[in-house]
Amino acid sequence: MKILIIKPSSLGDVVHALPFLKAVKDSFPESLVDWVISKNLKKILEDNPLINRLIIIDKDSWKNFKRLPQTLSELSSLGKLLRSDSYDIVVDLQGLLRSGLIAFFTPAVLKIGFEDAREGSRFFYDKRIRVNEASHAVDKCLEVARAMGARPAGTPVFPLHIDGAASERIRSLLGDTAGYVVIVPSARWPSKRWPAGYFASLIKRIPVPCVIPGTSEDRETVREITDALPSGDNIIDLCGKTDLKELTALLGGATAVVTNDTGSMHIAAAMDVPVVALFGPTDPVKTGPYRWQENNRLTVIKAGVSCSPCRRKTCSEPACMTGITVDMAFEALRKYL
Repeated sequence: MKILIIKPSSLGDVVHALPFLKAVKDSFPESLVDWVISKNLKKILEDNPLINRLIIIDKDSWKNFKRLPQTLSELSSLGKLLRSDSYDIVVDLQGLLRSGLIAFFTPAVLKIGFEDAREGSRFFYDKRIRVNEASHAVDKCLEVARAMGARPAGTPVFPLHIDGAASERIRSLLGDTAGYVVIVPSARWPSKRWPAGYFASLIKRIPVPCVIPGTSEDRETVREITDALPSGDNIIDLCGKTDLKELTALLGGATAVVTNDTGSMHIAAAMDVPVVALFGPTDPVKTGPYRWQENNRLTVIKAGVSCSPCRRKTCSEPACMTGITVDMAFEALRKYL
């Protein structure tokens, strides 16, 4: 059986779909599973032994009108590639117009997606799966697996793959550092970000080395934190120095992780690393670390303001984040140190 999973982004959403992959491969071990993934996220799935092939798309560049000729060429090549394989099942776990169109143009015996898929994508499926809107994203994906005849294990498994090269790279960056805490100050939405000054104040109180990862886009935020700290050995700045596979290795070796609502939070939780997650405009019941209410290694902190959650990407007065005090974060972290 050949199966195509369409889940290009975002990082947290891709992590949420991994138990679906595990359930399908456990139930149908002879199946070949391909996965459509965004170019900037391919490292999180690269070389995963459960995946037969990654089909990589540069979806972010498709939004650039100046690249229209290249985009049309890439879409044409993608269409030819998808038509060259005969899939038994195509599963759209993204549920947006773009992913629905990819499913539509892929020859397959059966095309499956969510009943409540957005942007009209639901009309491209042969079978629509109704899920509880209040359920966590992991549970929604597993409902689709069950509809396919798979039998997920009692406790979902996140098959993240860390290769030796990534682990060695992290060892070379950290040297003899052990027992470290990872600090993740970034987030795609400005409204999700705990103030940089708060992170700096928290780091001053942590008695073990703190490592700050991030992309080049996070450089300004990380610099604001490091500039507020006295020079010393307590901080290791890895901003822009790790890819996703190396980030996964870094998180996997941490004593604990303090993070905004980001993909890094979901990676750490998937590897059973203690997490202190700072939540503001988003709802941790739906998008927080999986089953954090039942896991004493996962702590979610909210300010408790009446306007949260609101899902606003920007906010002039983000009381939901500024209302989370350094004391609150440190007390949550201290039990993991």
